[in-house]
Amino acid sequence: TDTLNLELPTLLDYRALTLRHPKVKEIFKVQESVMQGFRNAAQSLGCTEIFVPTISASATEGGAEVFKVDYYGRPAFMTQSPQLYKQMLVPVFERVFTIAHAYRAEPSVTTRHLSESTQLDCEFGFATFETLLDYLELVGKETLKYVEKTCADILKDFGVEKLKINDKVPRLTMREAQKIILKRTGIDHTKEKDLMPEDEREICRWAEEESNSDLVTITHYPTKKRAFYTKADPKDPEYSLSYDLLFRGIEILSGSQRVDDYKELVEVIKERGMNPDNFEMYLQAFKYGMPPEGGFSFGLERMTMQILKLANIREAS
Repeated sequence: TDTLNLELPTLLDYRALTLRHPKVKEIFKVQESVMQGFRNAAQSLGCTEIFVPTISASATEGGAEVFKVDYYGRPAFMTQSPQLYKQMLVPVFERVFTIAHAYRAEPSVTTRHLSESTQLDCEFGFATFETLLDYLELVGKETLKYVEKTCADILKDFGVEKLKINDKVPRLTMREAQKIILKRTGIDHTKEKDLMPEDEREICRWAEEESNSDLVTITHYPTKKRAFYTKADPKDPEYSLSYDLLFRGIEILSGSQRVDDYKELVEVIKERGMNPDNFEMYLQAFKYGMPPEGGFSFGLERMTMQILKLANIREAS
């Protein structure tokens, strides 16, 4: 099968036709396999699958990046993530997973962001930070291994080299990663509040060279840069019990341990300039007891793009 040598606008403008091309069709066989691998891994950890709404009375993460809709004359929003719903269901099932659409009104067009994406989410009750790291790495590794096993011919067709997945995924805090980048490149991003795209690429090169690993886990992003429900590290509250999983140069998963105390959650919502009244149903779940919990979310299109080394995420949608 030859590559379809068309520019992206043509590929997308004639989508009903270009999808028929064997090479384009194969992308979505891989995507199906990512989904199945994720489902298998989530179920192996005892998660119950849940189905969540995507029209919400409040903006999930707060902030301006939401699509507003007219809901019978009242304002509503397309959800930015299934986050609040899956947390509400932790006291019900303890461990849950969901496959949900997420909507972000980010006007910037990049090769790695979509306005509508498919999220593969897990949430776990009675989980410590260490356990959550183990779980996210397990789900990530098992999903990728499943794709490699079931789509070997397609990966070969795309000229994708064998995945480097070991039992142990290297783990670094964001600040440690920035120091390694400084040492390797001389570029000083140690004052930055996040990893830049080029930092993600560099730290993945480091993981490949040092640990022969296509995966690397980065933890402890600044608390203020993460969503309101992210738990601060009690040892150093400026940084949070958060994590990203990077794969071949790009973040494919994000998550954290969550704030589980009702009073603390109300405070955080107010601190962020939001109104607790808009989160009434969500807060109800915490009022009546929430175990220590946390979770994570993979992007389906982004994982597909990275596995096949596509140039633009729109090719995986």
